[in-house]
Formats: sequence, structure tokens, C-alpha cells
Amino acid sequence: MSLGDGESGQTRTRMPEGGGDLYGGARRGGRRSSSRSLVTVVGVVVLLIAAIAFANRGGGDSGTEGDTADSPKAAATAPSGEKPVDSKAAGIPSGFAHDRQGAESAAANYAVTLVSADILKPARRSEIVRQVFVADKQASLEDRFSKAYTKEFLSNIGLDENGNAPQGSTYVSRTMPIGTKVTSYSDTTATVEVWCTGVFGTAGEKTTNPVSSDWFTMTLQLRWAADDWRVDSFSQKEGPAPVPGDDKASTAEEMAKAVQEYGGFTYAR
Repeated sequence: MSLGDGESGQTRTRMPEGGGDLYGGARRGGRRSSSRSLVTVVGVVVLLIAAIAFANRGGGDSGTEGDTADSPKAAATAPSGEKPVDSKAAGIPSGFAHDRQGAESAAANYAVTLVSADILKPARRSEIVRQVFVADKQASLEDRFSKAYTKEFLSNIGLDENGNAPQGSTYVSRTMPIGTKVTSYSDTTATVEVWCTGVFGTAGEKTTNPVSSDWFTMTLQLRWAADDWRVDSFSQKEGPAPVPGDDKASTAEEMAKAVQEYGGFTYAR
């Protein structure tokens, strides 16, 4: 198991893929030294481009220039208007629609679950596996997880054998999907890529693994089973990642408080 590059000392807990290997992704180096003025200029340019793009969308009249065949198409994750599911099983969103939109929604919500702090807790992990994965993969995955998330591994990232942080500290691993893309679809199977960002690490005064952020793309192979979309296998890779900003890092106390006070979302395509 790779836990990082040894330079930053920070790691991101990664889930075993379909093959069962656990891998870590070290954070990139420290904050870039770009000047605030440069960031401001870039921001203004981005806003101007956005304004021009909005103006070129046209007013909806089929005869306008903005509706030509060469006009840009809708974004890959343009809102569908569907509401998030309102049912949960083991605290995980469930009951997704049996269509492409439902597969994308399922993939986004499962990505959040599969890279969460709960996956490191043995008792919670069993519930996640039973709810998220297809039945014929559950037993083998539970075994792989047990071999991957050993007491030694958890100790290396500052957690006890139950996946808990030391008293006075909070372990953070929260994922936020940025967008989804269906690369294949049928009534029984779907492959969905989910572009994500997230925060991870331990919020505490004496931590050696402070909370940081990363960007990654998770590819989920889904199967329609037991009246819902469930995961058959998945993989994960780094990026795409933007240039780091000039944000001032929060204190460990502020980060722990934010994680405790701000709840997560249920995602809909």
C-alpha cells in the first residue's frame, strides 16, 4: 500500500478498487506564491469570458444567431431538473431512477460514501458494503477491506483500530462531486465518471497529518440490482486539478468545527 511520496507526509485514504489494492495520493507541494494581483486579473478575465458566453446564448428565438448548429452544446452535467432521492438505507441515499440520470445521481452519491471517514470504521464499513455494492461482490470486498485497513495502517494515519481519531482531534474525509459523465449505458449496466474535490486529514493541534484538499476522478461500474443502481467495481485517478489559490489556511479548531456543523448533501443529476 502506498501512503504518499514521503515528502509531504500527507496522505489521502483511497478505497480498494475492484482488484482490491489500496493506494494513497500524496498532496502536491505547498501553496503557490502567485501574487494576489495576478489572481485578480485572472478573475476579471474569467468573468468577462463568462459574460460573453452568456450573451451569446441567444434569447431562445430559433431564428437568432445564437441557435446555429455550431453553437456549444449543454455541459455534460447540466441540471436535469430531477430532485434528489428522499430515501436512505444505512444513511446512504437509495432508490435512484432506472435511467441515465439515476445512474449519474447514484454514482455521485456513492463517490461521497466511498471516500468518507466512515469507510475506515469497521462496523460502519460493513453497512456501506452491503448497501452500495452488488450482492455477489460484498463478501470479497469485506475481506479485501479488512486486509487493507489494518490496525497498523490506521495507526499510520493517526487513528485507532476502530477508525477513531485521538481525543481532541477530528479525522476529516469529505468528498464533493463537481460533475458526472456517463461513458456507457444500458438498462442493466452503466459506467459513470465522477469528478470530485475533497478535504482530508486530521484536525488537531498535534497532528502530523493536517487537513488538506485534493482533486480526483472516480469511475464507477454500476449494475441495476435489487431495484437500484449498485456498484460492481470502481477505480480512481488524480485530477483534473486547478492551480491552488491564495486562501489562508484555517486553524485545526476552525476546520473541526466546520466539519461538525456543516452537513453534507444528497446529489441529483
